[in-house]
Amino acid sequence: MTTVVFLGTGYWFFWSLLLLSLFGILTVYSSLLLVLGFLLIWGGNELYLHCYHKILTLLVILMCTFFLLILCIYWKDKWLTVGLSLKVFAPYMHLSSITVMVIVSWPVAFYLIHLEQEVRIRRYKMTWFERGRIKRFNILTKLRAVQVAIGLPFFLILLCLYVLPLGFYSPCIQEKDKLGPKPHIFGHRGAPMLGPENTMMSFEKAVENGAFGLESHIYLSYDEVPFLMHDNDLRRTTNIREVMPNASFRPSSFFTWNFLSTLNAGKWFVQFKPFYNMKPLSEADKEKARNQMIPKLSDLLEFAQKEKKFVIFDLNTPPPKHPLRKTFVRHVVSVILDSQIEQHLIYWLTAFDRMYVKRKAPGFQQVGQLYSIERLTKENISKINVDYKRLFYNGLRDYKAANININLYIVNEPWLYSLAWCSRIHSVTTDNIQLLRQINHPYFFMTPSHYMFTWFLLDGVSAVFIVSIFYFHW
Repeated sequence: MTTVVFLGTGYWFFWSLLLLSLFGILTVYSSLLLVLGFLLIWGGNELYLHCYHKILTLLVILMCTFFLLILCIYWKDKWLTVGLSLKVFAPYMHLSSITVMVIVSWPVAFYLIHLEQEVRIRRYKMTWFERGRIKRFNILTKLRAVQVAIGLPFFLILLCLYVLPLGFYSPCIQEKDKLGPKPHIFGHRGAPMLGPENTMMSFEKAVENGAFGLESHIYLSYDEVPFLMHDNDLRRTTNIREVMPNASFRPSSFFTWNFLSTLNAGKWFVQFKPFYNMKPLSEADKEKARNQMIPKLSDLLEFAQKEKKFVIFDLNTPPPKHPLRKTFVRHVVSVILDSQIEQHLIYWLTAFDRMYVKRKAPGFQQVGQLYSIERLTKENISKINVDYKRLFYNGLRDYKAANININLYIVNEPWLYSLAWCSRIHSVTTDNIQLLRQINHPYFFMTPSHYMFTWFLLDGVSAVFIVSIFYFHW
């Protein structure tokens, strides 16, 4: 998904599209120069590049190296996602790679046979013309070296592709009767592609789309009212800049509920597009979004009780000098119990003062993080809420073997949801509930027998084609 940055001016800017376009143009231009230079050298012509071309090529190489280094340092999570995608796409990439090798075999065969003919001609000439024997012998050695340098890697890669399935594992290759149930879906801040995040409209949209539960973030106002807000301040999702611009950077927990309840929490959603792949809102939804306000935690609990939906939330610690700095957990537990919501509908995440929570509200479902199995067992926790990028690289099998229910966040792509499904994950948290709810079977799913048949068939057909191509050129 394209990264979107909300600038200080209040505009969403797709900076990654601009950078990708710029570097794409520079890369294509430099590639054309390289191809042109290769063709000139191949034709025996001397390469003359204008100084501007040399400078531009050098700059492109330096810039690409610099930004690749930046990506490696600051986008480690993205690389983890790429690694996970191979678990799903590896079988298809394997089959596609064999097809590509068949196509590549045509120019490779043509060039290798051409070199072989050149060697034979030169060897024939050496038989009749002894002069310059040593020099021509060196030429023959170079031609043979080129043959080996091109042919050996080609056949080694082809051989590796033929046996590659013996060395990788894909969760989506399994028998149909071993496929687990479809993972439940928590609406991340409601349904943030259908309504302003953390508003009642967003939660209503999530329920309309079949949400198993609702996820949110809780802050406490200065007069001790828990309310729903993701960010530490109010700039991104409210009209605080219009109402009180000088206080827009102040943490939201230092405002009273009387003031917070007057802020609009929906106009930004209509004016700016928080997700690039959002569908246009209807006029009725636009009007409803414009009138959304900041909800209290009690509003969400009342709605969840009515709809019989689970609630999971991050409880943010109040800043220093806040009146509930040390007792915020106990206060929120009191608010939840006063709401009369069924206790089993609460997924309790906060680790701070957990023993008190267990005593005061024994019906809450205690949820841990990426703790050790020993710690989860000791604290009697049977559920964890974890970042999918961390879990798949840190003992997924151990958690499943210990019968730990797993909720993954943030799962927005169908292929990632399919991976979770094939891995028997219990539930996921998503921004894209309207899309994931439509998936009735995991994408890229294959039975082992189907994949094995396709593997052997493609290996055999490709081998016949490659041998035929070499025979044709010979």
